[in-house]
Amino acid sequence: MARYLLLKHYRGAPAAVNDVPMDRWTPEEIDAHMTFMQEFAARLAESGEFVDGQALAPEGAWVRYDGEGRPPVTDGPFPETKDLIAGWYVIDVDSWDRAVELAGELSAAPGAGGKPIHEWLELRPFLGLPPTVTE
Repeated sequence: MARYLLLKHYRGAPAAVNDVPMDRWTPEEIDAHMTFMQEFAARLAESGEFVDGQALAPEGAWVRYDGEGRPPVTDGPFPETKDLIAGWYVIDVDSWDRAVELAGELSAAPGAGGKPIHEWLELRPFLGLPPTVTE
């Protein structure tokens, strides 16, 4: 088994086939999308492939170490930006092909008009650690 991150991006500007910005969706369209996401996670939990998943609030801040005292904090990321991380799933699957299959399925979540949004998802394997040698 190998773990993968499915990283969801919210795009403030259309970038996919049916990518109407979420702030233009009706409450019913948002509910349908959220139900799809919850059912996707529940199905993967049943198969043992679900590890974790979270949605992220659009508010946040940028923080970095500057070598002096308290790190500076600036506003952002902003919901108005073109690309904002919206959430993630961590899956534990048998193969890269299965990870790609699940990412494709998640990309078909319903959006405006109930049509699949065909969003691009970032799919990344977790960095593996070398095996521990014990003697």
